[in-house]
Amino acid sequence: MLLKEIKNIFHTELDVLYGKEEVSSFFYMLIEHYFNLERFVLAIQPELVISKEQETTIFKALSELKLEHPIQHIIGTSHFMEMDFMVNPHVLIPRPETEELVRWIIDDAKNAKKSLTILDMGTGSGCIPISLDTYLTDAKVSGLDISLDALEVAKENNKRHGTQVIFFQADMLNLKHEIKYDIIVSNPPYVRELEKVDMRNNVIDHEPRIALFVPDEDPLKFYRAIVSFASKYLNEKGCLYLEINQYLGTEMKLLLQEYEFQTIELRKDMYGNDRMLKGSKK
Repeated sequence: MLLKEIKNIFHTELDVLYGKEEVSSFFYMLIEHYFNLERFVLAIQPELVISKEQETTIFKALSELKLEHPIQHIIGTSHFMEMDFMVNPHVLIPRPETEELVRWIIDDAKNAKKSLTILDMGTGSGCIPISLDTYLTDAKVSGLDISLDALEVAKENNKRHGTQVIFFQADMLNLKHEIKYDIIVSNPPYVRELEKVDMRNNVIDHEPRIALFVPDEDPLKFYRAIVSFASKYLNEKGCLYLEINQYLGTEMKLLLQEYEFQTIELRKDMYGNDRMLKGSKK
């Protein structure tokens, strides 16, 4: 079958669900992943024919997309900070907004005059601490998560990238600890149940609820625990970095002020939403 015919079938079956541009992106991601074909291949070989076995593979992926399975789960990886991370339904798929948070930390820390100790709370796939360990080569980086399934994914990604992150199981809502850190970072659950109406089914149905949602009546549930912990376990002049709910920037600044954090900075993401918050310990 001609590859261009399969591309047309993708658009016929999926454009209403995802939009033409996103369907094209899916198609090219799949042919690169499964067949090692560059996205410009059809411009060079418009009559390219693929085998029956290849047809079976790509039509299976089409079926999964019709069921709104995330493309990252279909190919098994997600791109983040110029690296590919293994993902599955036990971990959140890394977002570009989180990459912005990581780059902020790297920019602040790259000229540090000592080896930094860093903790990621609620690590999921491990994309945050593994990226920090990659770019801040002298840092000693750790990550915690309550989910053993998530930690298995994080540890596999640690091996995949040859990084030295220490991962351990812990509940951030009831964390007993003895080590202090120069940097604490977290992207905890922050989506209120009322906000589900604005989310796509491929997120709601296929990513872990435990990593996404908080009760409408207590949206700062995890942040209170993180900020309280950071107020005790950050070194002097240590920094706390958080990814936050775009609608709760003011509330989050007040929370950091309550725990006497200083030089509090709220930043917008690439979409213009209040998304990142930094505070320094006295």
